[in-house]
Order: sequence, then C-alpha cells, then structure tokens
Amino acid sequence: MQLVKVGLCAFGMSGKIFHAPFLKEHPGFFMSAVVERSREESKEKYPEAVIYRSVEEMLKDTDIELVVVNTPVQTHYEYTKMALHAGKNVIVEKPFTVTLSEAEDLVKLADEKGLFLSVYQNRRFDRDYLQVQKIIQDKKLGNLKEIEIRFDRFRTEASGKQHKENPEQMGSGSLHDLGSHLIDQATQFFGYPQKLFADIFSMKGEQFANDYFEILLYYSNDLRVRLKSSVFSKEAHYAYIFHGDRGSFLQERTDDQENELVAGAIPEYGKEWTKPLQEADGILNFMNDNSETERVLTSSEAGNYMNYYQQIYEYIVFGYALPSPGHEIIQNMKIIEAAEKSAKEGKIINLV
Repeated sequence: MQLVKVGLCAFGMSGKIFHAPFLKEHPGFFMSAVVERSREESKEKYPEAVIYRSVEEMLKDTDIELVVVNTPVQTHYEYTKMALHAGKNVIVEKPFTVTLSEAEDLVKLADEKGLFLSVYQNRRFDRDYLQVQKIIQDKKLGNLKEIEIRFDRFRTEASGKQHKENPEQMGSGSLHDLGSHLIDQATQFFGYPQKLFADIFSMKGEQFANDYFEILLYYSNDLRVRLKSSVFSKEAHYAYIFHGDRGSFLQERTDDQENELVAGAIPEYGKEWTKPLQEADGILNFMNDNSETERVLTSSEAGNYMNYYQQIYEYIVFGYALPSPGHEIIQNMKIIEAAEKSAKEGKIINLV
C-alpha cells in the first residue's frame, strides 16, 4: 500500500482530535512530523513523528508529501503559501482563510505548482448532515421552500482564545468559525445563492468578536435558507428544519465524534467506531403517493471523519475526486465576505 508521509503544523486540539488519530489509524498515511514549539506532547502517542520547533523547519523535510495547516485561521494564508512553495500538497483547516482574496491567491498558487489544496470540511461527514443529504435525495418533501440550519452552543463566558474572540483580529468570531460549516452545508445542498441578508454581532459585548449570526440566503426557485448560530442557547433546537410542499423534516445535531475523540476513542480504519444512537434523532412528516400523511421517527447512520482522509488517499493514489477542494470553498468565502458587508450596511447583497 502506497504510504503518504504527512506533516502536522500544530498539536493543539485540532491536531490531537481531528487529524493525528486518523493519520495514525489509516494504513495509507504516516505522520512523520509534527510542529510543537516548546512541548513534546505528541511523543506519547506518536513517537515515530519527528518534532520540529517551527513550520519553516518542518517544511525543509523532503520526505513530507502532505502538510496539514491546522493553526489559527490568521496564519492559514502564510503557512499554506509557504507549504505550496516548498512543493507540499496541503490540507488546510476551516475556515479556509481570513479573506476571499487570500483564498483565491492560494488556489491560484496551488494550480500553478501542480499541487492539491483541500479544506478540511469535516462536518460533511457528520451523521446528521448525511441523514439530511439522504432525505433531500429521497425527495419525499417535494419542492423545498424553507430551510433552517443551526449550530448553537451555550458558551456565555470568554474562552481566552484571542484568535477566536478578539474583535480586532480579522477572521475571529462565529461567522468564520461555525459559519464556515453552515455555509458549506447550504452550498453543498443547494448550490450558490443569488443574494443574502445578514445580521451579525456579539451577544457578549463589543469587546468580543461576533458570537451570533443569522444569514438569509435567497435562491431563484422561491427557496429561502436561513443559517443561524448563537452561544446563548441552553436548550437545544433542531439543527435542521426542512419544509417542502409535500412535508417537513426535523433533524437533531447528534453527531458525537468530537466528544468521543476527546474522551479517547480510537477511530479504527474500516469500522464504525462511534457509539450507536440510543433513540431516534429525526422526524419525517410527509404526504405519500396516496396523499396520506405519514409521520416517521428517523435514526441517522454513523458518520466518520476517517472518510475524509480516505477520500484524500483515493485522490492521491487513484485520482478520484478531491474532497472540498480549495476552488470549491472560494464560494463559501464569497458568502462570508458578503454577509459581513450586509450586516455592516444593513442591506441585501447580490451575489450573482
């Protein structure tokens, strides 16, 4: 089996939870290097990985073919550009970059270098997202009319993470963080919208970056898609609410991969490694072919972030489709920038 040698740019939460465990368990990857500026925490679980003290130093390692840029978003542009100039293929964490122009520059550079650039949109591999995707494909709801996709939390206190909460830093705040997931899901489900209107601000106060947003996406076929996030949501809402002219579907956000990984779960290759659902997590209410109402409790099937890395491997070895390529995620960056403009100016922004 062809072995792809990978370098990890950081060993914080993202490295420990979302990348290193999958690189270790996937037989096609070898985590040969990791950047830890002062510590050596990776040695315990990944003793085979060489520890470098800077990204610049790691990029000189000629054995590394693929670099994972999982540092704060404010550094994504710099490190991804450095990695591409060093001849490395790149996976960059979401959000892709701070600005649209940075994203466009990186995609252009990757094309010029003949290298691939993929954005780690792991929520495409959540169980709840996959269930919604299945419901859409089944077309039991008829023509979709009104959609709401939410990602709420109850985090009313400061986290201390300046790159996420300091309003003076571009790219901080919920819009870039959770918004990059919701916008990606909307564009995956429905494509690029015609226009949008957005309300974005900080519920915790002006000394914090935005922690609330509501974005209304307008589509040409009389479809409206609302994306929403708040950190003052103690009681959970349905994460997905879909209404069509033949029925409705409500889906809870039940994917627990992140929590299980934090608790020490091992994502075994080729196996379902998450705990099974204990009860139904969705409601499907629709008119069947006989115009009779059916109301069904639904249960989503397990998601698996390993499938992202499997798709990366299949692209490298077999030339299959690259998951979430940079040029695709540019459209999400356009929506983020348009949403910021809409909130600032208080008006609808045309996208096409």
